[in-house]
Amino acid sequence: MDKNTIIKIADLAKIEIDDSELDEITSSLNKILTLVDEMESISTEGIQPMSHPLNLSQRLRKDEVLEKNQRDIFQKNNAHVDDGYYKVPKVID
Repeated sequence: MDKNTIIKIADLAKIEIDDSELDEITSSLNKILTLVDEMESISTEGIQPMSHPLNLSQRLRKDEVLEKNQRDIFQKNNAHVDDGYYKVPKVID
């Protein structure tokens, strides 16, 4: 990737880049693209995808209700309630 390409990408992305930063940005992006090319050359055939780089299991808490239902108390303050639901104006025709 050359400086002209970086300038064009920056223009399209509406990013202002100083001329003093251009060499460093070009070098950094070239390193990143080299790394991506290197990673693409590795064969991943037969390797199962992982959800996390470490093979750990997550301990989950029990799914239990810890608070009492206070819906009726909250809905006393609203005049637009019907059968436990809040009534709202129709927004889609």
